[in-house]
Amino acid sequence: MPTLRQMEYLVALEDTGHFGRAAASIPVTQPTLSQQLKALEKRLQVKLVERGKPLRLTPIGREIAARARRMLMDVSEIRHLAEQSRTGAVGTIRFGVSPTLGPYLIPPAVVRLHRENPLLRMYIREGIPDDQFAELARGTLDMVLAPLPVAGGGLHVEPLFREPLSLVGAPDHPLHCIDGLRSSDFAGQPVLSLDRRHHFHRQALDICRELGAELMRDYEGTSLDSLRQMAGSGLGLAILPELYLRSETGGEDMVRRFAIEDWSATRSIAAVWREGAAFAGAYAAIAEVIAAEAREILR
Repeated sequence: MPTLRQMEYLVALEDTGHFGRAAASIPVTQPTLSQQLKALEKRLQVKLVERGKPLRLTPIGREIAARARRMLMDVSEIRHLAEQSRTGAVGTIRFGVSPTLGPYLIPPAVVRLHRENPLLRMYIREGIPDDQFAELARGTLDMVLAPLPVAGGGLHVEPLFREPLSLVGAPDHPLHCIDGLRSSDFAGQPVLSLDRRHHFHRQALDICRELGAELMRDYEGTSLDSLRQMAGSGLGLAILPELYLRSETGGEDMVRRFAIEDWSATRSIAAVWREGAAFAGAYAAIAEVIAAEAREILR
């Protein structure tokens, strides 16, 4: 019979579309992953992987991977149920969060969560939301905090709050001198963003289309700090979230918001966990604490 580990390898390969990235995500060596998938194909007597460029699963490979994904999620929940039965407590939560959000919201939430539940432990990892949703589906993360929309099935999505976004530029930018600034004044203006793997990049692209601005392709930032610093140097404008602008590490020391009369933007933040999760009640309680901290900061 196929092993659970072989099923995990197949799902990882479908998620990444690349042997090296699939091996790194588990983690295991690439030769081991490749050999085990060949062994799985031999055992099942079907071809699961088309090993060309681009790499893809065969139709039967995709069907088996979909069933394997559900099976792995069930096994993960069985383990969680057993842990809950043994300890009576949640234990350690493997928590994924977007780097455009985590550093500016999670610290006060962690303080409150630890105060209210000293037995709760949180293993926190920042990462690209799309990648973390895949990890959530595989069971390597328990819960993710990220902007909407959420990609992937079998997930419970709990909307928490809406966060305002602001367009900022260097304090001496000429547009700051215009009274009654309107969205049409930003036509053709260069706007900085994070690299295209981020949801934040896609939202910045939508905002640029709305304003008629130009998203800069040659100067993609690696963090919100880098966007603020590049905008402060006059390289271009930047779109920054409110929690970042109100944080100790962010702020408006080197940039200034544009007061645009006919434009505003927000992003929606949600907590996500697997449908039917053993600790769904605990995840919902954690999500409510995070939402309450966000509302307090934004107020």
